[in-house]
Formats: sequence, C-alpha cells, structure tokens
Amino acid sequence: MKTKSMILVIGLLFFSMTSIFANVAKTEKIKVYGNCGMCKTRIEKAANSVQGVTKATWDSEDLMLTVIYDDTKTTILKIEEAVAKVGHDTDNAKATDKTYNALPVCCQYDRPVKK
Repeated sequence: MKTKSMILVIGLLFFSMTSIFANVAKTEKIKVYGNCGMCKTRIEKAANSVQGVTKATWDSEDLMLTVIYDDTKTTILKIEEAVAKVGHDTDNAKATDKTYNALPVCCQYDRPVKK
C-alpha cells in the first residue's frame, strides 16, 4: 500500500512542477527584416543567445521570428535588441547603419521607413 501512495505522491509532484514551468514559457512572433538563409542563421543565433530563449525560428517568407522564451528571464524587447545588434531591424529595435552596412550584400534588405 505504501508503494502505491508513494507513486501517487511522486506523480502529483511531477505534474505540479510541469504545470508551474509550463506557465513560464511564452511564444511570441516578432517581425524581423532579412532576406536569405544567411539572415535566418544570423537572426536565430542572435535570438537564441538571449538568456531565457529556448527556441527561435525565423521564416523568410513572412519575415516572422517565432520565439519560445521564459518571461521571468527576458523580454521581447531584449530579444529584438539582440537581433538588431547583428544587423536586422524589428518594429521596436533598429540596427545601427554601421552594422547593417556590414551585412553581406544579399542580406541587405529594404529597411522599413519610420512614419
């Protein structure tokens, strides 16, 4: 009887812990400007380098970066700033002209114009 109780307690504890951690992970989409496979690699590497990001995938068709992250460790703005640091503009963070101009020619996308 003790074994069954112990298994039940361990199971409930495991379920509780996964529920707690599941609430921390968020999924968001961020518009990130770029063109090609090299852009994809650079953007994803920059986003994944931010502490708290567990997965980042950029789609060159719709220019959307999908990130899964722990919102107790980072913010969307920090992720956008990391991406901008490597030369790719987002709606909230702009790469410096120097960084953008240092991108390979195929990666130099049409920069959005602020209104």
